[in-house]
Amino acid sequence: MKKMMMAAAMAAGLGGMAHADAHANDVTLQLQWVTQAQFAGYYVALDQGFYEEEGLNVTILPGGPDIAPPQVLAGGGADVMLNWMPSALAARERGLPVVNIAQPFKTSGLMLTCWKDTGIETVEDFRGKTIGVWFFGNEYPFLSWMSQAGIPTDGGDEGVTVLRQGFNVDPLLNREADCISTMTYNEYGQVLDAGVSEDELVTFMYEDQGVATLEDGIYALEENLEDPVFVDKMVRFVRASMKGWKWAEENPVEAAGIVLDNDETGAQSEAAQIRMMGEIAKLTAGSNGALDPADYQRTVDTLLAGGSDPVISAAPEGAWTSVITDAALN
Repeated sequence: MKKMMMAAAMAAGLGGMAHADAHANDVTLQLQWVTQAQFAGYYVALDQGFYEEEGLNVTILPGGPDIAPPQVLAGGGADVMLNWMPSALAARERGLPVVNIAQPFKTSGLMLTCWKDTGIETVEDFRGKTIGVWFFGNEYPFLSWMSQAGIPTDGGDEGVTVLRQGFNVDPLLNREADCISTMTYNEYGQVLDAGVSEDELVTFMYEDQGVATLEDGIYALEENLEDPVFVDKMVRFVRASMKGWKWAEENPVEAAGIVLDNDETGAQSEAAQIRMMGEIAKLTAGSNGALDPADYQRTVDTLLAGGSDPVISAAPEGAWTSVITDAALN
């Protein structure tokens, strides 16, 4: 932390030197998933010239099922990545020194969506059921939740059978699972679009269960944060990105249109992206980009409460810094 503070202080006085560096203004951002309104703030900042106003040349790399942002970051393919904190902290404990430098998402959008006719009304009713869970780092909040609830995840009448869920809602629609993982802004809408009514469903918000963990934070490598040129670049990047997020919150329809303009696959629909942007705005509302220490601690406590198989084995040290947002917001 001391090194980071020194770097930030140095960056403030570097001015021309930083901007003279060939890479001082280039930023590559690795998204956690494909181009969609979940990442609207960054596309807005690019489209509305907020990055340009900060003298930045920003490249946004879409993610996908075969792309692991921590691996991209470790390999030098990106300067910063978006990641859920459980995944990032697990990666840090395994030896990849990632650091949270900003937290645009204040609230979690993760939930389980279940068929009501299975008789599921409470968490205890999960016993003996099959539940679809995303992996690639997304499984950690669920596993921690089940451990805290005392529900085994190895099947049987007293446990849950965990189905490795793809990034779709087919297991629920095909009755392969009693519940599946969904996001408020994405898969839940897909279930409804398939002709299922809300009356047929029961949902469990991770926020309501007290096991919500932070999502979609901005992460950089610790060693890079010792470079004053990089720190200066990140301050400008975070400031412009948060400007993009607030613009997106206030102009959800226009923001969805900007996302569609950047979707090279043509896979996204206007109606779905407008709906998604409306839900995403609820998750970024109240955040100025600075990580709330209480939210961080709740996430760590949730992950440590994993019984015999916790997500992380010890409280992390140096896993986040306020240096970037302190400078960006002042």
